[in-house]
Amino acid sequence: MSVLYLLIGSLCAFALAYRYYAAFIAARVLLLDDRNIAPSVLCNDGQNYVPTNKWVVFGHHFAAIAGAGPLIGPVLAAQYGWGPGFFWILLGSIFAGCVHDMIILFASYRHEGQSLSVIAEKDVSKITGAVTAVVILFIILVALAGLGVAVVNALFNNPWGVFSIAMTIPIAMVIGLYMFRIRPGAILSGSIAGVTLVCAAVFFGPHIADSSLAGWFTFDKKQMSILLPIYGFCAAAIPVWLLLAPRDYLSTFMKIGVVAALAVGLLFVNPTIKMPLVTDFVHGGGPIIPGPWWPYVFITIACGAISGFHALIGSGTTPKMIERETEIPVIGYGAMLTEAFVAMMALFAAVTLVPADYFAINTSSAVFSKLNMQVVDLPYLNQLVGLDVAHRPGGAISLAVGMAHIFSSISEGLRHTMKYWFQFIIMFEALFILTTIDAGTRVARYILQDVLGYAYKPLSRKDWMPGVIATSAIVSLAWGYLLYTGDVSSIWPMFGATNQTLSAVALAIGTTIILRIGRKKAYALITFVPCILITITTLAAGYMNIQTYLAKSQMLNVWLSMAVIALVVIIIADNIRVWLKLLRTDKPIGMNDDRDQIYCPIVPADAPPDARP
Repeated sequence: MSVLYLLIGSLCAFALAYRYYAAFIAARVLLLDDRNIAPSVLCNDGQNYVPTNKWVVFGHHFAAIAGAGPLIGPVLAAQYGWGPGFFWILLGSIFAGCVHDMIILFASYRHEGQSLSVIAEKDVSKITGAVTAVVILFIILVALAGLGVAVVNALFNNPWGVFSIAMTIPIAMVIGLYMFRIRPGAILSGSIAGVTLVCAAVFFGPHIADSSLAGWFTFDKKQMSILLPIYGFCAAAIPVWLLLAPRDYLSTFMKIGVVAALAVGLLFVNPTIKMPLVTDFVHGGGPIIPGPWWPYVFITIACGAISGFHALIGSGTTPKMIERETEIPVIGYGAMLTEAFVAMMALFAAVTLVPADYFAINTSSAVFSKLNMQVVDLPYLNQLVGLDVAHRPGGAISLAVGMAHIFSSISEGLRHTMKYWFQFIIMFEALFILTTIDAGTRVARYILQDVLGYAYKPLSRKDWMPGVIATSAIVSLAWGYLLYTGDVSSIWPMFGATNQTLSAVALAIGTTIILRIGRKKAYALITFVPCILITITTLAAGYMNIQTYLAKSQMLNVWLSMAVIALVVIIIADNIRVWLKLLRTDKPIGMNDDRDQIYCPIVPADAPPDARP
């Protein structure tokens, strides 16, 4: 079957979903109204709360949520065939992931840009707020370390990639100064200059790698494992407009540009899908993912369909930058749809490879020898890439090979440039992940400040620099230690389950919010139905993971998994208690009726109105 049928069909479905479903949620469920003053305006401190153009915010939000999940997850899930992954990305993003992101972004906007744990405390209970903070902090630290491993593996002993990625930092800072201080609002000229400089960094990368300067950009794994947390600390501590927002915004051009180019390439090449609808591994026993398609497709394709990590960005950096409430659909729902499209492109790149070649790349030689398969195009692909790509599991290499093969197949002239396409895609993947690391570190800092603020009140203030520096250092050291020791690789499957479980928690809190503010209680079904589906699926995956850990005597992972499951059950049960109470009310009791006055988190709650910035 031609891949064009799936490409065009998914694009049409995404367009209809944004035009009608997102509009319905905005107008009928959330009652978005620009008369509600944005936190970025009300609490403008020039550091974290900064009114920002919606397209810059879109770029930041998309870059922050689109990490390894939409690229690597669909590639690994192709083991089960093209069908399970395709339908989960399509339906999961429209009815679960996009709704999840939009509702949490709205809730944080109405709570003056505060974190998911603070929202849970205010709208559910103090117990749920505290438990949510613990679960979030644990998951985000493991996620950052896991993402860091992917970046280290892509950039160690790779001066081309390190140079190109490193240059995006000073470029972003210069563009940030230009767009926010020198010529505020100069989005077009800043974008043109920034994108041109980023492309120049990519173009000069191979020349630097072949020059005497290569040693300056060549680091081993241990060195990269130290440099990444240092970068994360800087991104978390300095003003958001100086590095985080412009860097994520500029990287979004590359991300969306490459994915759009891949879509155009698919139109020109019109490859056939070589992977069957479902494979023999759909019931389990696969060489890449040992479990059955349910629940593991739902866990493996994390960010491409729905991800709890998105709730941390949607209640972290993004709501502190939005200028108007009616921008929530394009940023919340729209960015998630864009990420789903990225996941689709990654899936198509994988399933257009010959199955034997796909499994040869994504399994070890010992495992592949047991499959009784013979490679077809792999020796030729190795020659074009200039590297032996066989038996390099993890998904990143097979994605790079698949995308580079599609690009190089557009014309015979491009075929001889496949090794450049391959290196470019590797750098593209690293950039994708790195933008999630910087935003994730900042969000973890916000959460830690909220938690430590109970012990010492000034620590909760996002503009108190001693607290900012201290919490940024603690967060960076925590995930940096996991990255440096490499212990995180053993608990990555647990993160996959707990990350999705966090999305179930966010959907449960979202259901509570809709029951509070909605004109009709039935509107809560838009979050309740996916909440039930994700909860059952992720708890089943957690149970299966525990069985796997027990078989391997990995008792630490067993206890950590059990702890997360227990905490999540507490959160869900507490939300159900509130649901039953709210269902007995006959009018809204929430953020649309001035239930309470919420003050900026950067000033004391008892301060007079004129004390706000």
